[in-house]
Amino acid sequence: MKVVGLSGAIIGSTTAKSVEDVLTAINHYDESVVTELVDLRNYEVEFVRGVPFAEYNQDTQDVVNKLNEADVIVVGTPIYQASIPGVLKNVFDHLSPNCFKGKVVGIVTNGGSEKHFLVTEYQLKPILSYFKAILPLNNVFLHTSCFGENNEITNVEEKERINQLAKELIDLKKLY
Repeated sequence: MKVVGLSGAIIGSTTAKSVEDVLTAINHYDESVVTELVDLRNYEVEFVRGVPFAEYNQDTQDVVNKLNEADVIVVGTPIYQASIPGVLKNVFDHLSPNCFKGKVVGIVTNGGSEKHFLVTEYQLKPILSYFKAILPLNNVFLHTSCFGENNEITNVEEKERINQLAKELIDLKKLY
């Protein structure tokens, strides 16, 4: 089983750290799972221009292909201005409408306002449903206050929620 964690931010490091923590929890739960972090800070994904996919740069193709080849995906995103960042939306714009069919897709978000957790429910879940993702019941929202000096998650409750999400992702995929 292949799990790809997509860190949908190009600034800061809390989003990538959150996704890494879920991938680590997955490996603790099932050591046979192969995990990979796709951190958009390390890729130059081109904006969608309406040209054939083969005409986009290698980074764009690599990101899309990694998502297409995954069995399970963990989408991590910060919440800016009550929405997902444009770089993550741009990645979604490159995907085919059936790209997540049969795939379990988990969500980890972080934001500076307690109300930002609503973006998961009212924006991100509908987008992932459009792509036909199998969505777990759990997701993780991390407030800025959950992170310590080195962007480690310091809140025990949030660490447990990450472990629960990891377990649910793998167990769901085994069912499908």
